[in-house]
Amino acid sequence: MKYFRSLLLILILALAGCNINPKVTDANFEIPKELEIKNPIVYSKAKSFDREVQYKLDSIASAEEKDSLLTNLRTEELETILALNRMDKNRLRTNSAVVIPDCPSSDFKDFSPFPKELDVIKCAPKVVLVSQRIQAFGLYENGELIKWGPVSTGKRSTKTPNGLHYGNYKAKRKVSTVDESWILPFYFNFMNYEGVGTHQYAMPGYPASHGCVRMYNKDAKYIYDWADMWQLENGEIAKNGTPFMVFGEYDYTSNKPWHELRDNLKANSLQEAELQTLNEYMLAYQEDPRNG
Repeated sequence: MKYFRSLLLILILALAGCNINPKVTDANFEIPKELEIKNPIVYSKAKSFDREVQYKLDSIASAEEKDSLLTNLRTEELETILALNRMDKNRLRTNSAVVIPDCPSSDFKDFSPFPKELDVIKCAPKVVLVSQRIQAFGLYENGELIKWGPVSTGKRSTKTPNGLHYGNYKAKRKVSTVDESWILPFYFNFMNYEGVGTHQYAMPGYPASHGCVRMYNKDAKYIYDWADMWQLENGEIAKNGTPFMVFGEYDYTSNKPWHELRDNLKANSLQEAELQTLNEYMLAYQEDPRNG
């Protein structure tokens, strides 16, 4: 029965594309009532990269080695290495481990932990994915990856809430409600009452925020320009903004997941349980009339 249901689901999607309520019009074929599926979604496993990247894990043993790393690499190569380690340049420390790809000058998308195509979210025009487990974001348009980058989500005591959220309002410069000395450039709120959003701030190489999603300045600005805000009518939400899907759990007690890439190239790839979570988010997205 499960096999038959899967075949039926694939047939419905093939005929209906992204329609929320697909209908089969062949007069000689009728779907039994008990097999009718509302808002069918099919999710796929992460597809392999076009080029298999190799990584090594180095330790910066001295200030001289650190200076050599900073001075001998081209700007784009250094930016790639820093992004893969989820940190700013001033966070490089001696006696610290750094993951380095075999060819840091390659297309930055080659290093993406997210698949270049993701069927589970192809019916949404725009989606912001935030994986807490691997501390990275991915931007998708109709299931196609257009950009990814590193993040720093909430620390253990102030974790970023997982869930299906939506872009609400934005500000080029926002003062933190936690500490007025904290200035948050290119802030895009996705949890109104909690005050949680994406913005530029220090990237130390691990989850460190008070709940927001920290990013590099260029990435925060990109989302600021790219994502859509809510539409309000008489103080009520008439249309949701771009979905922000936050998922996964960071393991604060284990090695940083990007350090595992040396021995396992799929260590940062989306897991089956995470794909199922995104599937559930998309079902909720489709059922919300404010996403029409």
